[in-house]
Amino acid sequence: MTTLDERHGEGARETAGTYRPDAAVPLDLGQLTAMQPRFAGSKAANLARAAHAGLPVLPGFVIPESAGDDPAALRRAWQDLSDSGALALVVRSSSPQEDTEQSSLAGQFTSVLDVRGWSDFTAAVRTVLDSAHRPDGSTAPMAVLVQPMLTARVGGVMFGADPVEGRADRMLVSAVRGGPDSLVSGEQAGTNYWLSRRGRLLRTEPPTAEPLLTPSELRRLARLARRARQLFGGPQDIEFGFDESGDGRRTDGNGASGRLWLFQSRPITAMAARPSRGARLLGPGPVAETLPEQLQPLEEDLWVAPMARGLAAALDIAGSAPRRLLRTVPVVTTVGGRAAADLRLLGAAPPRRRWLALLNPAPGARRLGAAWRVGRLTAALPGLAADLVADVDRRLAHVPAPGGLPGPDLAAELRWTRAALVSLHAQEALAGALLHEPGTSRTAAGAALTALAETRALGIPDERAAAAAPAVLALTAPSLRGRGRLPEQGESQQGMSASGNARPEQRPLPQPESRTPDSVLTPTLPLPRTPSLPPREALRLRVRWVHELQVRLVREAARRSGQTPDRVGLLRWPELAAVLDGEPLPGDLHARVPQAESAPLPDAFRLADGTVVAERGEGAGEGEGRGVSGGRAVGTVWDGSGPRPADAVLVVRTLDPALAPLLPELTALVAQTGSPLSHLAVLAREFGLPAVVGTADAVRRFPPGSPVTVDGTTGDVRTGDLR
Repeated sequence: MTTLDERHGEGARETAGTYRPDAAVPLDLGQLTAMQPRFAGSKAANLARAAHAGLPVLPGFVIPESAGDDPAALRRAWQDLSDSGALALVVRSSSPQEDTEQSSLAGQFTSVLDVRGWSDFTAAVRTVLDSAHRPDGSTAPMAVLVQPMLTARVGGVMFGADPVEGRADRMLVSAVRGGPDSLVSGEQAGTNYWLSRRGRLLRTEPPTAEPLLTPSELRRLARLARRARQLFGGPQDIEFGFDESGDGRRTDGNGASGRLWLFQSRPITAMAARPSRGARLLGPGPVAETLPEQLQPLEEDLWVAPMARGLAAALDIAGSAPRRLLRTVPVVTTVGGRAAADLRLLGAAPPRRRWLALLNPAPGARRLGAAWRVGRLTAALPGLAADLVADVDRRLAHVPAPGGLPGPDLAAELRWTRAALVSLHAQEALAGALLHEPGTSRTAAGAALTALAETRALGIPDERAAAAAPAVLALTAPSLRGRGRLPEQGESQQGMSASGNARPEQRPLPQPESRTPDSVLTPTLPLPRTPSLPPREALRLRVRWVHELQVRLVREAARRSGQTPDRVGLLRWPELAAVLDGEPLPGDLHARVPQAESAPLPDAFRLADGTVVAERGEGAGEGEGRGVSGGRAVGTVWDGSGPRPADAVLVVRTLDPALAPLLPELTALVAQTGSPLSHLAVLAREFGLPAVVGTADAVRRFPPGSPVTVDGTTGDVRTGDLR
């Protein structure tokens, strides 16, 4: 155990001429020793500076780091402060390593409350000094702060800025009855008050909580926060308390009770990033249905860039956004390698200022100018889509196997695929917006399930299913690193029967052809052709086929260059095109490092200096969403992993097409994002499965195993059995 004169091994510093501060230095006399963190520690030094500036700091003293050995002086200081033991004291740690701008080390060292008597006091000092020994074996420099023990009526923590939302124009106060210790330790959850810089109350959480602080007390706290900010040069994390007045009654003319005391002031060490004014509202939205996984640089250039151009063209034709904006702001981008769309451009989020939008004549005039185009386009779009599908099919049918193409021809095919994707995405978006498709229409995912069931009935291994029946590709996302897992045998068969399609007749397995097919997407076995699909679904399927052609072309390019597909995926498209045209690989390719795996993007977010800042929901009910497939169901939440409950309600972040085989065994489907026109939404209507999309924060709010009621008509999702 550390003794008072040992100072946890710091006696080695005692050399001739070394300054040794007094054994006890008062906080409130303006002594430099008390205001220097290297002697008094950060906590005591901040309080000494605050006391010197006139802020309401309790009297006290500090036992400095490497203080002189003077037990008599220390005892005199204790007697004066405690009235010879009649008053309780609090003995607190004060290390130069805590309460700094870089790290607060909050709660890492020990404080001892309600200390009475000299022996208890010396034991408390030893306890604080012993806490300087860290778990890693190091010893932190440590001073000891001693102050009277205050019985507070209300105490808490105040931040001179809102660290959660990153707002310097807001203050956040959390208060509890008694002192702040039960709040900072987590024993009590306080009442939270959000204040303006001048102390005006903005909101309270919980809103029904009993008010602990009066408006006058909130204004006094705001004034204290402003003074501390001015003194220390930035917003502070403050612990405070209001004491009881002498007779327990109101003591000033403003309805405030007791005096406000500052217990601790330290810099706010972690402020949330705050997006700049006008930062775009982004989200995975409908693009995550096509590109749900994290992408490599080459994948971004091959898939995201054409999608952005195609959607911009569709928005321009429909008059949904200014052409100048569409030329300068990408409709789809990537954040941490994950695809995200501009939600306002796509109409997935309301305007920032709705009344201003109603008064702005530009959108109406723009749509009026586009109306004649849209009117004619609606009638012509089915034919245009059929022509585009036929053109893409003809091109895919005549593309030779990649191994037989010279390098420049590989590059030419990849250039065609990028251009084709622009047209496919543009027409797919227009078809979704302008064409009405009945809820019972066939989907690409449904066609894929049918094709997969047929290949399995013929005994074709899953790894060859896409070669035998390209429609199967609709069940997987594109990737240069390998195709995703196809659904299990039972799932695909159940999906077939539930969607009203007869299971394929068992036929003998024909001998596969030994030659390489003429086209990379020509079926190798005599399976039925892909059934007729509505325009939007047919376009979606061709998008996936073009993705697959790109994957095979890039893998051939990787083979020729002696690289793995993962390594080639670190190239940008212009670099790969140059390599295919005969240029050498970039010299730094070997040093490029794949991007670290990033977390899935929030449903809606903005960027602040590259940092993702999730958008807070406004006014949403417990389970408010959008119903996309009618019906009402009660079941048990399932997240897609582990045993599936008999009444499973699948709750997911995005409507990944790979989830399609699970639908027949579900009771309902809930997603945080998604569109009524998405694959799974359409397929859910085919199965008569209640489905809701746009349920904010659903994965967190509805954990696996909890009972929920889902209304696919109103979009309501509620915890519990509400039948």
